[in-house]
Amino acid sequence: MATLTLTADNFQATVDSPGLVLIDFWAGWCGPCRAFAPVYDKAAERHPDAVFGKVDTEAQPELAAAFQISSIPTLMIVRDGVVLYAQPGALPEQALEELITKAEELDMDEVRRRIAQQTEAGEVS
Repeated sequence: MATLTLTADNFQATVDSPGLVLIDFWAGWCGPCRAFAPVYDKAAERHPDAVFGKVDTEAQPELAAAFQISSIPTLMIVRDGVVLYAQPGALPEQALEELITKAEELDMDEVRRRIAQQTEAGEVS
């Protein structure tokens, strides 16, 4: 599956949709971003059930600012509307595959329970 260009117009609807959503925050001038792009595109082909989106931080500075993206590439993984991972750095193919597998295997009911417990305890804002 091809990657989806994410903008302020379609970002929220995309991340709120059920299932796995991966987001690559990148810019055309960024060497590590260009090196990560083929790895990301291959993963998109291998995982047609997931949405693979790309946010061009130069074209969408408000999205980059909203998520405090200060280093690119930054990969974000969202499942069922819950951010599971958000870290800067270009990943090698195997590391990206491992992250996807772990995200797919998570018990989302348990993840939501833990978030609720942390919120009640004042640990999450």
